[in-house]
Amino acid sequence: MKERLLALTMLALVFAVIGCEKAPAKPKIGVAIYKFDDTFMSYVRNKIESSAKGNIEISVQDSQYDQPKQNDQIDQFLAQGCTALAVNLVDPSAVSVIIEKAKGKNVPLVLFNREPAAADMANWDKVYYVGAKAQQSGTYQGEIIADYWKTHPAADLNKDGKIQYVMLIGDPSNTDAKFRTEYSIKAVEAAGIPVEKLAEDTAMWDRVRAQEKMAAFLTAYKGRIEVVFANNDDMALGAIEALKAAGYFKGDKFMPVVGVDATPPALDAIEQGTLLGTVLNDAERQGLATYELACALATGAKEVKTSVAPLADQDGNVSATGRYIWVPYVKVTRDNFKQFKR
Repeated sequence: MKERLLALTMLALVFAVIGCEKAPAKPKIGVAIYKFDDTFMSYVRNKIESSAKGNIEISVQDSQYDQPKQNDQIDQFLAQGCTALAVNLVDPSAVSVIIEKAKGKNVPLVLFNREPAAADMANWDKVYYVGAKAQQSGTYQGEIIADYWKTHPAADLNKDGKIQYVMLIGDPSNTDAKFRTEYSIKAVEAAGIPVEKLAEDTAMWDRVRAQEKMAAFLTAYKGRIEVVFANNDDMALGAIEALKAAGYFKGDKFMPVVGVDATPPALDAIEQGTLLGTVLNDAERQGLATYELACALATGAKEVKTSVAPLADQDGNVSATGRYIWVPYVKVTRDNFKQFKR
């Protein structure tokens, strides 16, 4: 009897082992966000999480603006058997380390929102990018200011025909920050308007820091600032708080401020008349495209694609061998902000 039970037990174990060998691994996507408390990224993250369905497992981690921490998270994802990674980089210049980790385990990698250098993208054919052209967002900011300047002569406080401006920069190492800073001013100049930079400083995408920087600008350049550029909405809203404290937005005292992202608080500020304009960085479509691309890679789909936009090269040319998904920006002002309110 004992021998029979032992034989049956051994047989059951053999079948169990065979079954495990035949059962495919459940597709799992490891997602790392550079920091959860970034307003824009919170909307991207929400869309990624809400898009997850079916047989796909997803793990989303907060890198807390710490690159070594994000590197450790990638190691954990790989150790847990993730079949694809989606990473919102803390530091785009450090992406080569993450690419090498993913490449070593042959796990496809989707980078999103913070664009790495083309040279890093070229290091492996299984690394993709989802984002928007930062140059376009800066151009749209500049166009919003140029349009306002041309239709509001009183904006030229010293009547010298030149815009005196201050610039609030995000992370100086970030590609988006660099291009938004550069192309916003290029667009103003392209409209035939001379400019003079009074000051620029980094507020690291943060609302409170931007409020502090703007308060310092107002003290240093009292009565001289005519326009405020901010690389994102959080910093634009911080600048507006400092301007309110200095008596702006009461009566006829107005300061044109522009941001990027079109977050709900920014749209509220446009409605209230404190934010001149912003540029829609489409969080929902970026989140959806990131999930769909990572899902296709995680499941080994024959065709890698998204419903948001086709694969393209870095310049935006659609290509079957492209590894970029470009989500266009949209200019948002008082004229059209209502259509973007959630």
